[in-house]
Amino acid sequence: MAVRTEGKQERYQLSGWDLSALVPPDPEANGSGIPTPSTAAIEEMLAQVEQKVTAFESLRDVLSEKMEPAKLIDAMRQYEEISELVYRLGSYGSLWFSSDTQSPDALTYTNRMQQFMAEVQNRTLFFSLWWKALDDEHAEAMLPDAENYADFRHFLETMRLSKPFMLEETAESVINLKDTNGSNAIVTIYSMLTNRLEFELEVDGEVKRMTREEVMTYAYSTDPDMRAAAYQSIYKVYKEEAPILAQIYINLMQDWHNENVTLRNYDSPIAVRNLRNDVPYEAVEALLEVSRRNAPLFQRYFSLKAKWLGVDKLRRYDIYAPLASSSKDIPYEDAVEQVLDTFKNFDLDFAAKAQRVFDDNHVDSEVRKGKRAGAFCATVLPSITPYVLLNYTNKVRDVATIAHELGHAVHSMMAEEHSVLTQHSTLPLAETASVFAEMVMNEQLLAEEKDPLVRREILAASVDDIYATVLRQAFFVIFENTAHKAIQENASPQDLNRLYLENLQEQFGDSVEVSDEFQYEWISIPHIYHTPFYCYAYSFGQLLVLSLYRRYQLEGDAFKPGYLKLLARGGSARPQEILEEAGIDMTDPDFWQAGFDVIREMIDDLEAMTIS
Repeated sequence: MAVRTEGKQERYQLSGWDLSALVPPDPEANGSGIPTPSTAAIEEMLAQVEQKVTAFESLRDVLSEKMEPAKLIDAMRQYEEISELVYRLGSYGSLWFSSDTQSPDALTYTNRMQQFMAEVQNRTLFFSLWWKALDDEHAEAMLPDAENYADFRHFLETMRLSKPFMLEETAESVINLKDTNGSNAIVTIYSMLTNRLEFELEVDGEVKRMTREEVMTYAYSTDPDMRAAAYQSIYKVYKEEAPILAQIYINLMQDWHNENVTLRNYDSPIAVRNLRNDVPYEAVEALLEVSRRNAPLFQRYFSLKAKWLGVDKLRRYDIYAPLASSSKDIPYEDAVEQVLDTFKNFDLDFAAKAQRVFDDNHVDSEVRKGKRAGAFCATVLPSITPYVLLNYTNKVRDVATIAHELGHAVHSMMAEEHSVLTQHSTLPLAETASVFAEMVMNEQLLAEEKDPLVRREILAASVDDIYATVLRQAFFVIFENTAHKAIQENASPQDLNRLYLENLQEQFGDSVEVSDEFQYEWISIPHIYHTPFYCYAYSFGQLLVLSLYRRYQLEGDAFKPGYLKLLARGGSARPQEILEEAGIDMTDPDFWQAGFDVIREMIDDLEAMTIS
């Protein structure tokens, strides 16, 4: 939250967020946390949806292969209006639940909205099924013109990509209803189980109970014993929860396979994500294979880091260990101002859009028990400033997280001239602004810092983050591929733990000692449960940004217009088309290797640094 103090200087305070732009609060509500939403406002919005859906259903009788393009445009306008209301209602529940996963009111509301959205989806399903069922000739003749209705045209074209995998209407309706109380409900239970967890850690002679976010700050401690204790605290608890959490995963992935591979005839479990991302199978295979081949690059880095830390070999506890002898705390208000100043140096409009997130009080930054762990940015509608969730703990890495999530928000706002149907970029391009924002900030820190020891620490921290974003995420997806196959062969939770340890051993080789408790790490990764195969989007985005950032370094201000145009496309064009405009072939292994070559140069620079 941004507040005014003397001299009208902007300062920022840790706070929750204001969700009133989505649903107004109950005027009688009081107390702390998210106010209870206005029942009257919710019922009015639900009534509006009902009215619009009923009107939309009347189209069922007029849809035909010879329908005029103007009629299709009218249908798309109605569909867009329904989507805006449903997104507003559904996002309120998601954000409310994220801010307090233990709130029975938030859970009740979220469950109600999920059921409601499934019903709306079923009642409007006939439209997408009709559109996908048309032959190519009739569909092409009906498409709106690209000049005046580009967003509608792209949305309709994208919808037809899944034509080979659609089922008949009754089956699709059953799946929607089944998911509401099936896979969606199980994911909610996973969130409730994991976000309620507390971890014990001894700090300065006192045993404290903490959230996972609080414990993880000690994983970056300069004290090796404290780093080990932090990880051991976390995985001691996850080991106790493993039988339930692993079984949840097994059932979710069996459901994923049954629906998508067995019923819809996708070639593989990951093919579902590739289609939803609109990324060719060849591009994802190239990305994962090149990442796998470059594991020795990071193994070399970890061996160097062991030397800098004065040990023979890193333990898995140590891979994010700082090289500096002290750990600097950064107050939240200083961190926000530092990020915004960096953005201003890059582009004033970029910074102004980031500022808007704070001005609208759309940031939940404080650490609270029951709050969802990690960080994210949620874009709801083009007309509403995105929401950012943080768990700020005063550490240097938290500053990078602020830059990352604000980068997401700016990306969305750059594309806010588009329809709600096309504002969101696909997952692989969704990291383009967030990772770029982090790199801009690190570059400024390096430019301002003269102390060679501190410069090495900044550069090493950047490589640590690149490892976490590129190789670690790629190996999560490699594990998911292996796990899906194993589950179809009746793998037990213990089998999955063993496979994950083997995955870690391939990543680290002989450069890092991996202790047994890390076999439970995979069950602590929400993306694996919430959005299977999501994680390659991080690798994709980071390597893409390394390529783009190299251009920025070479071209300077001349680079910015093309880059900002790329962000402004949002999801209004296919990723391959957007990248081809930038001269990038995502299916070419050499493109992905070029990103790793930049990483190699960073490691070379680190190795060459002389520290007296």
